[in-house]
Amino acid sequence: MIGQTLAGRYQITSHLGGGAFGQTYLAEDTQLPDKNQCVVKHLKPQASDPLTLQAARRLFETEAQVLNRLGNHDQIPRLLAHFEENQEFYLVQDFIEGESLSQILTPGKRLSEAEVINLLQEILEILEFVHHEGVIHRDIKPSNLIRRKQDGKLVLIDFGAVKQISTQVVNAQGQANFTIAVGTEGYMPSEQAKGKPRLASDIYAVGIMGIQSLTGISPRELPEDSQTGEIIWRDRLRISPRLGKVLDTMVRSHFSRRYQNGSEALQAVKALKSGNNLAWLSIFRRVDVIGLLGLLIAVIILLATPETRQEIGQFFKIWLPPEL
Repeated sequence: MIGQTLAGRYQITSHLGGGAFGQTYLAEDTQLPDKNQCVVKHLKPQASDPLTLQAARRLFETEAQVLNRLGNHDQIPRLLAHFEENQEFYLVQDFIEGESLSQILTPGKRLSEAEVINLLQEILEILEFVHHEGVIHRDIKPSNLIRRKQDGKLVLIDFGAVKQISTQVVNAQGQANFTIAVGTEGYMPSEQAKGKPRLASDIYAVGIMGIQSLTGISPRELPEDSQTGEIIWRDRLRISPRLGKVLDTMVRSHFSRRYQNGSEALQAVKALKSGNNLAWLSIFRRVDVIGLLGLLIAVIILLATPETRQEIGQFFKIWLPPEL
């Protein structure tokens, strides 16, 4: 594939990665003056029979429309082109230069509570838009979040629904089935593994990333309660109860007990920040009151007669000179 030109325009320069769902390449747009870099995703149906190809084309066109709509958000790559060649499918998107969170959230590395709260908010602000569009990402994980070099913002890449083209088979009755659930082990909740993802499935993945960031432990190494199916992680560190409760809610075993979408989860995370601000404001208020009280006492002492100063000294059990 390296060196090949697709659609008479996109020249493949290197292989970025791939797996069961397809391959991803870096390419140059030869029809632009600067030969801008872009990302080409190659999706190959499992079978080439007419029914499977027809279903794949429908799915491909639908998901391309979704990606085109989502690309209106500054932190989601734009869809530049989509096309079919030799009964295989290709997506072309913006290349995002930067560092993925998988390069930052390395095993054993722990972030502070403040850093984790900020990270959760950054992810959920993008996800709020995605969910508002009625879209489930299906594969939120550190490698699919890039810290853009240009401005330091997070960019969410590699939406999962279009990958179903590579897992879809159609039977003789024309019914489409998917052989593999789209998602990544450790970040994928049980309902998604069964092929029934919901908006709350994305919330689970974000919560797992939060726990990973705090503990430095890979999601696959986090044990589950054999009775409830809940993730066991709170014994690994001491954190504020409020943050712990938010993360617990995000990763509940049953989707009905989680925040149901990006907006709900984002509100909960933002409340953590406002709670911290209120705590500091309360401290400052107490300091202000003590300071004003001290100033008032000092003024009284300065204006008081020698006899009054002596009485004030006896009251506070301090020595004050009779004359100032």
